[in-house]
Amino acid sequence: MKTPPHELDVDGHRVRITNPDKPFFTGPAFRRPFTKLDLVRYFLEVGEGALRGVLRRPTVLKRFPDGALGDFFFQKRVPAKRPEWLQTATIHFPSGRSAQELCPVDRAHLIWAVNLGCLGFDPWGVRKDDLDHPDELRIDLDPQEGVPFPMAREVAAVVREVLEELGLTGYPKTSGMRGIHVLVRIRPEWDFTAVRHAALALAREVERRAPTIATSAWWKEQRGERVFLDYNQNARDRTVVSAYSVRPHPEARVSFPLTWDELAQADPGDFTVRTVPGLLGRRGDAHALIDDRAFGLESLLELHERQQAAGAGEAPYPPHFPKAPGEPRRAAPSRVRRAPSSR
Repeated sequence: MKTPPHELDVDGHRVRITNPDKPFFTGPAFRRPFTKLDLVRYFLEVGEGALRGVLRRPTVLKRFPDGALGDFFFQKRVPAKRPEWLQTATIHFPSGRSAQELCPVDRAHLIWAVNLGCLGFDPWGVRKDDLDHPDELRIDLDPQEGVPFPMAREVAAVVREVLEELGLTGYPKTSGMRGIHVLVRIRPEWDFTAVRHAALALAREVERRAPTIATSAWWKEQRGERVFLDYNQNARDRTVVSAYSVRPHPEARVSFPLTWDELAQADPGDFTVRTVPGLLGRRGDAHALIDDRAFGLESLLELHERQQAAGAGEAPYPPHFPKAPGEPRRAAPSRVRRAPSSR
């Protein structure tokens, strides 16, 4: 039998938790099943930090109706039946279609989503008051198959070096799985194309400095056993999991904000739903100051222009995006047929 709903007062709103005893995580890492209500309590404990990562941002819901290790689906449109206090933002996709997405403004929005089976949140890089100009540059370090986490840390150190030389401050966090994210708060003065070009310029510069461990190659067959800097995570409609989100990992790992010194020794397995609330309580949120200063992209865009002048060219977009000016053919090099010989 299902247990009765549980009601909570969160930031002045009544939030109903249905089936609170539903298991989300089970197995050797847990003495007892980690339930939906446990997940709610986790987000209440880390709520201030978790809200900082999604505040006033259109947010995609990744729902796990059968628990964290079961099937999942992405829900961009909020359900028609929802609380009247729930805030949304109407966003437009590259396809021309639109959707009303969740736009959290308090912890109640997070808990409402958790009740739908959301382990975490995938926000856009824009705020509700300006949906066309990102205020966050996202540097996504994605270790390829067989690449150990320490190599991602090495690449992150090069990212930090480049950012600091260009007068920018990055805030790192684990992805909660195998990678690392570095976030840079920027002024919302540039469109998605410019922000993506800034990310591409950074990726290419990191690759130039550390070619044996870093790559900006879009096609997997060209990446090798290196860490891919996914510049396309800054294109419109691309999202990155937010800080304090729980990941579908048997240990219930968390995307956890770190200082640069902490990152140098970090292991993703150290940050789980069981350890993160205590860590946060003891040393605070490493991203607490991220909104205190917004940076310009001039230095990265100047770097992009120099790379273009040297012949770098445009880089591929994801498949569902309109073709960009100067973009190369969207096909892996091994699938591109050679032009017929003129002889």
